[in-house]
Amino acid sequence: MDVRRAIHILLASFAFCCAALTAQADSLASFLPDIEPAELVPGADAFGPVRDDVKVAPVLKGGETVAWAFLTSDFVGTTGYSGKPIHVVAAIDDDAVLAGVKLVKHSEPIVLIGIPNSKMVALTEGYTGLDLKAEAATGGEAHDLDIISGATVTIMIIDDSLVRGGIKVARALGLGGLSAQAATGPKRELDMANQEVNDWATLSGDGSVRRMTLDIGQINAAFEATGDARAIKRPEPGDPDDTYIDMHVALVSVPSIGLSLLGEAEYANLTKWLKPGEQAILVLGRGAYSFKGSGYVRGGIFDRIQLIQGDNAVRFFDRQQRRLGDLATDDSPMFTELDLFKIPADTEFDAAEPFRLQLLAQRAVGAVEKTFLTFDLGYKLPEQYLLPLAVPAVIDSATDESAAKAALWQRIWKDKTVEIAILGVMLFVLTGVFFFQFHATMNARAFYWFRIGYLTVSLVFLGWYANAQLSVVNLMALAGSLRSGGFTWDAFLLDPLVFIQWFAIAAALLFWGRGAYCGWLCPFGALQELTNKIARAFNVPQWTLPWGLHERLWPLKYMIFLGLFGLSMVSIPLAETYAEIEPFKTAIILKFVRDWPFVVFAVLLLVANLFIERFYCRYICPLGGALAIPARIRMFDWLKRYKECGSPCQTCSNECPVQAIHPTGEINPNECVNCLHCQVLYQSESKCPVVIKQVKRRAKVGSADLKMPLGQPPANHPNAKQTPIS
Repeated sequence: MDVRRAIHILLASFAFCCAALTAQADSLASFLPDIEPAELVPGADAFGPVRDDVKVAPVLKGGETVAWAFLTSDFVGTTGYSGKPIHVVAAIDDDAVLAGVKLVKHSEPIVLIGIPNSKMVALTEGYTGLDLKAEAATGGEAHDLDIISGATVTIMIIDDSLVRGGIKVARALGLGGLSAQAATGPKRELDMANQEVNDWATLSGDGSVRRMTLDIGQINAAFEATGDARAIKRPEPGDPDDTYIDMHVALVSVPSIGLSLLGEAEYANLTKWLKPGEQAILVLGRGAYSFKGSGYVRGGIFDRIQLIQGDNAVRFFDRQQRRLGDLATDDSPMFTELDLFKIPADTEFDAAEPFRLQLLAQRAVGAVEKTFLTFDLGYKLPEQYLLPLAVPAVIDSATDESAAKAALWQRIWKDKTVEIAILGVMLFVLTGVFFFQFHATMNARAFYWFRIGYLTVSLVFLGWYANAQLSVVNLMALAGSLRSGGFTWDAFLLDPLVFIQWFAIAAALLFWGRGAYCGWLCPFGALQELTNKIARAFNVPQWTLPWGLHERLWPLKYMIFLGLFGLSMVSIPLAETYAEIEPFKTAIILKFVRDWPFVVFAVLLLVANLFIERFYCRYICPLGGALAIPARIRMFDWLKRYKECGSPCQTCSNECPVQAIHPTGEINPNECVNCLHCQVLYQSESKCPVVIKQVKRRAKVGSADLKMPLGQPPANHPNAKQTPIS
């Protein structure tokens, strides 16, 4: 019973591990102890307890409440380039004005590649004094957006979080005369039965297609009006009457509009692309300025346009966009850009209500610096596409947080369908190789190139593309969440590739030990092995440490893991800092685009790996040590051995890439990365003495026993070596 309980606990623990769990510790209560009240409100001297109904804490001055502190990520779920929220603590006074703002935590990689964090902090704190009443009245457009060149999306997310989060807090508390929005009449719904097809002239005439046109003269005049001398000195070239941008928008998820503009076939493709509750707009453009730009290729976000409806802003990612070849209307103008954008169901977008598409126009004012202006294209669906509801809508004042979180992770899983499928195929293939390892390793050359290919996919796809590198930080975050009682499945499911890998590892530990991940799926492990293969091709000498020294260096990774784990019990942020001993963030997540000390450290490890294969895996990796500890409970020993292994034959021991085979012939499962090279040797007709004898014996006699495949003697054969189950 104790063993079964231990296995159950182990499986549950490893299934819970996920980087997204780190977010559970990021709450208003966790940040307030590190903030002086006077940093948010001058003269304030204390914070009150966080309220249960609304996640705000009173800011006190002499015992009196002078403002309310809130954490933006508690009210707005927008994430940045890192995929994690940007945490900002702000204070809002009774007049719905931001009394103070403080950037407390973020994981944006842009700060690591040349943009000082101090610049981000200064810009964020510049929102002090923002009047949220004016923002609520104008839909968040009562202030100028200050952009840091190279960090456009990040700053827009901070802006969106402060404005939308602040308005939600003001309405929840009734500050500045703002109150919670409520339905004042029947909610409108789309008339899905209306499938009338119209031409371009009709659609543009009745407002089904809305247009915004700016010429060169208008855009130059707009930048001149800002008074920015640098922008004025660099006017847009061309005749003042030339088109800067001619942009059109239409809500093509409405059947009549979609069928008219897209045609039957393309509209059918659109309906298949959209999930229940999702809408889509068609954006058309021509002229000197592109509404798409090229930034989305870098970060997956279109940073020149956003959809705004009330307090909500929707930014589009590359997976929410599709190009359109041509329009179905014969009388439409020619456009250079035709793009469909999906509006996710969880954005609270109401197709029956007016919205606007905001264009961010930029102008270079220096070598790398730019200034920006915004222009709005308003849209309201014409009446003929709407039906009134028979029953007035009812808005529940209590937000269903669990439903919202479930919708979020479900959307993420849908958006990553392709990545999940690829990972599923990788795991399926790897499982097949392990279960049928004798057949998989029968052809040494074929298996060699299969392994090279698999490791390349792990590095490029799991690592550099999907950023699904597991880390010891996941385990420390798990421990912290379990200790605080803050674990939820919703948070765990936010990163599907990490979820699937940890779940697979939990199962693999019972069958094969840590090698299933370390030897095949770890992107940094793959990077080490591939670079070592290249080094060998160039005849870089390979060093083999004396067995006694090698055996004494093994414990280092366990000591590092236990040290980090113990430190995480005291302070998870401090433990995360020391967890930089893992070069994963530098080499895999940020692809070496980082401050030079981190890059030098990662490169030094890779240089050592050129001479000692998987040097980091053998002696330093705390994640490998963490996985090796529970791997002791594995229930099977799959690796085949002969009784001659180790005595007298030392072939496998000498050729093991990580020296995981003792001179006496036993394989140390804690150090084995399951590369299966020993299984290749087990069947080698040129290296394995046992197989060589079989070949010679087969040449002489035709014994029935010797007609079996090479390297697979019968159970009663004197060469068979039984490996006890651990």
